Amino acid sequence: MMHVLVTGAARGIGRAIAEEFGGATLSLADLDGALIPDSLGFAITADLTGPDAAEEVVERAWRRNGPVDVLVNAAGRYPSLDMIDVDAAAWDELFALNLRAPVLATAAFARRAEGRGGSVVNISSGAALRSRPGGGPYASTKAALEMATRAAALEFGPLGIRVNAVSPGFVAVDSERNPVAPEYAAAVSGNPLGRPGTPADIARAVRWLAGDDASWITGEILRVDGGSSAGAAHLPRLWPSVQKGQNA
Repeated sequence: MMHVLVTGAARGIGRAIAEEFGGATLSLADLDGALIPDSLGFAITADLTGPDAAEEVVERAWRRNGPVDVLVNAAGRYPSLDMIDVDAAAWDELFALNLRAPVLATAAFARRAEGRGGSVVNISSGAALRSRPGGGPYASTKAALEMATRAAALEFGPLGIRVNAVSPGFVAVDSERNPVAPEYAAAVSGNPLGRPGTPADIARAVRWLAGDDASWITGEILRVDGGSSAGAAHLPRLWPSVQKGQNA
């Protein structure tokens, strides 16, 4: 039976990913590990900002449930933090969770693979391409994670390990815990498909990218965003008077 390790699995996108892999052997890590029901999988409570935490999570999963076939790095945090207010502690803590943890977990996974191969899927963000006020530090971590994904794909490919990332657009998640202003939700939901994403949308993409149907895909950043990365569907035409077929 396939063994899947998911970080950030207690709620939101990470929880949906864990549920999408139902039927597999699951090792599920989160700072709030107590929120993960025993019926879902082996819960690991871990603070992934610790320097050795990612290595320890992979080791515990391997020791409890055997070799890991799929690693999904979904743990992350998005603080509202203006660049002018960034200090060393805040910057380091955010990079420790959003970048260092998935990089070290992937390395730990690769060291133990021993020719078995496997698949890693990182959870990036549309912020890697386009930041917002108050989102600069977070956007920086995700841009770096996408390059780390490509670098790992290059180095671990000869070991039979594929490394990819899924980049969600705006996903309606934890609305009661983290309420979103209606005007913000309307702005970020202005994509060609006309709706925000759901955790299940992201989870299905992760499962496909991790599986055999994507066996010749590595180093890829899959944008799952309703088309928002294609452009700004909610903006008016720039030249509404230009006639069809006429050169602008």
